[in-house]
Amino acid sequence: MLKRYLLSGVLIALAATAHAQGNGPGLWGARAAGLGHIGSVLEQDGWAGAANAAALGALSRPTVGVGAENRYLLPVLNTVSLMVAMPIGYRAPQPAAAVTGVSAAVAAVEAPRYGVIGFTAQRFGGKLYSEQRLGLGYGYQLGTVRVGARVEVLQTSFEGLGSRRVVAASLGGQADIIPRKLTFGATLYNLNQARLYEYQDERLPTVLRAGLAWRASEKVLLLAETEKDVEQDADFKAGLEYRPVPVLAVRAGLASLTSQLTGGVGLKIGALQVDYAAVWHETLGLSQQLSVAYVWAKPALP
Repeated sequence: MLKRYLLSGVLIALAATAHAQGNGPGLWGARAAGLGHIGSVLEQDGWAGAANAAALGALSRPTVGVGAENRYLLPVLNTVSLMVAMPIGYRAPQPAAAVTGVSAAVAAVEAPRYGVIGFTAQRFGGKLYSEQRLGLGYGYQLGTVRVGARVEVLQTSFEGLGSRRVVAASLGGQADIIPRKLTFGATLYNLNQARLYEYQDERLPTVLRAGLAWRASEKVLLLAETEKDVEQDADFKAGLEYRPVPVLAVRAGLASLTSQLTGGVGLKIGALQVDYAAVWHETLGLSQQLSVAYVWAKPALP
């Protein structure tokens, strides 16, 4: 029995070492993983809405995705994920009024009339220790600004010790400082400071992320983000996405606090978006992630 508890402790330590935040924000989608785990400023991606609910507001098509991750080639450190994003109604097809100084086309006239709802589910771990997450988010776009909120239920389970459930609330926002060029994003995870265990008043991490995305050209996207847990040092992240052709993306990134180098590729096959990422930790080794999303070709009827 003692060996089981010790092994569970090792597994938790490995997960915390890899992602700095322990039971903090989950990791969603191979695109973000390949870009240094940047989560606040990505958009036009169903998985991005799980990291920052504001990104949901930019989605104009229903999207369903599944993902799988393995950390350090250990079977007990597997993660499986599910994502669903559903726009609510659409604006009339005639051109909408332009935002001051911005054309109606740039101001996303096709954005859903009543916003977008997103649902996520995720499971990490094995028999001895596991984490399960269920999340519900909402994002809305108004002109060049997107706002969102998200509620997540996290359950941690130890074999022989039972399980514990908590609810974490998050807020997020994104703004196009220069439309189609420069975007700012920020998100606050666990603003309610949910208590995970009464022992030593252990709480989920409260994490603030803020980032910038600069589209240097139609083919090049540069990203930078700072992530700060109130009880840890700041983590600086950087990412680069290059699209030599519209259907192919090549990605690279880094995260300073966790000493990780990341890379990946994305391939668009009709309505399918397939993304793969590899993450190298200087001490623990290789992690890999694969995610697939299906995007409906036409918007639903109002």
